[in-house]
Amino acid sequence: MIFGAERFVFRPKSESRQEPIRVAESLTASPPSGARKPMLVTLMVASALSPLAINIFIPSMASIAGDLGTDGATAGLGLSLYLVAVTLVQLIAGPLSDRYGRRPIILGGLALFILGTVFCLFAETIGLFLVGRVIQAASATGIALSRAVVRDVYSRERSAAMIGYVTMGLAVAPMIGPAIGGIMDSAFGWESVFWLLLMLGLVTIGLVAIDLKETHPALGSPMSQQIGNYGKLLRERVFWIYLGIGSFVTAAFFGFLGGATFVSVELLHLTPAQYGLWFILCPLGYAIGNFITGQVSERAGIKRMMVIGAAVSTLSTALLGLVVLLDWLAPITLFGPMILLGLGNGLALPSATAGGVSVRLDAAGAAAGLLGAGQIGLGAVASSLAAHIATGPFATLGLSAIMLGSTLIALVLALAAPRLRQN
Repeated sequence: MIFGAERFVFRPKSESRQEPIRVAESLTASPPSGARKPMLVTLMVASALSPLAINIFIPSMASIAGDLGTDGATAGLGLSLYLVAVTLVQLIAGPLSDRYGRRPIILGGLALFILGTVFCLFAETIGLFLVGRVIQAASATGIALSRAVVRDVYSRERSAAMIGYVTMGLAVAPMIGPAIGGIMDSAFGWESVFWLLLMLGLVTIGLVAIDLKETHPALGSPMSQQIGNYGKLLRERVFWIYLGIGSFVTAAFFGFLGGATFVSVELLHLTPAQYGLWFILCPLGYAIGNFITGQVSERAGIKRMMVIGAAVSTLSTALLGLVVLLDWLAPITLFGPMILLGLGNGLALPSATAGGVSVRLDAAGAAAGLLGAGQIGLGAVASSLAAHIATGPFATLGLSAIMLGSTLIALVLALAAPRLRQN
């Protein structure tokens, strides 16, 4: 199968039909000789390891602070530094994979994850532990490049469906991670959590080494050219649309993640265990949305999927705003709309990602890195802002405003996205 790297322009309004015209680029890409499509489970596992390492660690922060002789805020840097490193890793991994291939960069990231986990396990000071957490973030190569691998071997519309399946791992990890981490920490101590991560890292690197063959068709370009791909992508208006849609629907979820803990504990008086159970509704909705995307996106088209996903996400945040205005706050009214937010994310994100990595097929890795960095970066900003607002006098109103604003921006961008022909 041969894919042409293409971009899209539109005829002026004076012409009879405003139909997109495909303009051929210089690159014609096809999977390397002998390459085959990897098993979906391989890409799912590779993309789920990094988010699992984020969430499974959270219940252990107090235990780590006590054992390493520090305070909770310093131990919490293990989360914030990890998120910053994940953002940077995705920016670096994209061009590296376009230069050297997807397979070696993913394997290198997994090897660093294993090294970082060992650092965490044997750290005797909080400084060494935090170094280990930063090194662990190299596993984020699996998040970004699993999407690039999908686009290497599938057409744009089909890749939206396959990315929907692949990113189901991103939903399962935050769904089960905190529960597993809390149970293991209580029963065996926080080190057991990192022993589990070490084992999972070894399994993942073995699976990738065996199953994932190189899929990138055009290796060998100078690194300066690969970095220059960022400039090419950022000059494409349509790439900004896909980047914005993915980043703003993600920001709504991260905003909830940052502010809902305070609202749940301080205003609704939920225990951490109760919060964890109610929170399952959001990633459950995301998993359902990913599955639906896998089933119907090829027929519906990525624009329609993005519009529907952003609209469902906006509906969920509008319902939350209504709950706040009517003073109907309760666990079911706080978390219930979040199943719709997760569903909308599951419909919009894979489609926006598939569109983004298709803008220039000679820069699919760079595009995947930018898309992932934008989602995590804006998500981290929304999470921090929501956490700050949630401790003030207008906690629920501010939280719902951040979330509604994010989803409305995503919806406007989805409506503005061009309707592209299948490729």
